[in-house]
Amino acid sequence: MQEIEIEELLRVSPENCMIIDIRPAESFAYGSIEGAVNIPAEELAERLGEITGKGRVYVLCHTGDQSREAAQELRSAGVNAVSVNGGYRAFLRLQLARMMTEQGEQEEERHQIERSIIKKFRKTIWRPFTRGINDYELIRDGDKIAVCISGGKDSMLMAKLLQELHRHGKANFKLVFLTMNPGYNEENWKLIQDNARLLGIPLTVFETDIFDTVAAIDRNPCYLCARMRRGYLYSHAKELGCNKIALGHHFDDVIETILLGMFYGGKVETMMPKLHSQNFEGMELIRPMYLVHEEAVKAWRDYNHLHFIQCACRFTENCASCGGAQNSKREEMKELVAELRQKSDVIEQNIFRSVHNVNLKTIIGYHKGDEAYNFLDDYYDEV
Repeated sequence: MQEIEIEELLRVSPENCMIIDIRPAESFAYGSIEGAVNIPAEELAERLGEITGKGRVYVLCHTGDQSREAAQELRSAGVNAVSVNGGYRAFLRLQLARMMTEQGEQEEERHQIERSIIKKFRKTIWRPFTRGINDYELIRDGDKIAVCISGGKDSMLMAKLLQELHRHGKANFKLVFLTMNPGYNEENWKLIQDNARLLGIPLTVFETDIFDTVAAIDRNPCYLCARMRRGYLYSHAKELGCNKIALGHHFDDVIETILLGMFYGGKVETMMPKLHSQNFEGMELIRPMYLVHEEAVKAWRDYNHLHFIQCACRFTENCASCGGAQNSKREEMKELVAELRQKSDVIEQNIFRSVHNVNLKTIIGYHKGDEAYNFLDDYYDEV
């Protein structure tokens, strides 16, 4: 064998062989085949000692012409030398063809994921999403929304939903897909970027050191981390000309918040579908997946064979896709809701409806801002 095709060369085991790139050093510096050694053609004779005893030697040039002559000279010197047909140019063509194939496959996968939202999950995801947008007036003409992506399943799905709405909806609005790296480890950060690339989500990234800041905090580190992250998101969104930030909270988050307030806060409150920012004038927070159940989000993820980080904080960062167990109060509520769901299929919905249908005449007391009310305030006036 005096010549080898580039595809076959890339399958060769690097053991007991040597790849020599005989192009000039400046050409080699711009790129070559992995594992290749640069010995320019004019130096082959004087460096023969570096080549002999290396087993089969594959000789690479730019087009394959010069390598044929060099391989012949090496064979005359007793070296088992083979020329690489087509040279480095053939390698570049092969890499380009593979890249185009991968891009085509990735685009097809992306289209399938997008179609699944509108078709297979139309009832469980798309309709609740659009109903929440309309019922709570989350998006208006002229809005510029920073879609805050943490890398989990919820924020990634929210990004795709808003993308689809932007493409096919009636409202005239703009989107910025804002991602903060608060100190993710390399594995988590790569997973976030790979998923964004697969899903066709163009990330706008900024860096912070939040994880390092809260790592040494013993009391309520999660609360501090969440507050800091939201503040940074508001700040960067405003710098980008956005008037809203969108977070990926879903229906289950709302239910759990209601129960947390009752059981551990001694109050009735909920996670609102939208809020005015208290610290960033003119900014709003919206929750586009307010009516989408987590079960549907998981079904979409699993149907499309997607893998996202679950929790990338410093305490669970060693697990890129599972997040690890968390013995939090919210986890308790999640387990409680799961138990209640087994007993009745209307309990979740009734908890949700309870904060939409408050009968003030049967409330002992409530407050709105600085205004407080107790039923005794006008109890005797009703006699």
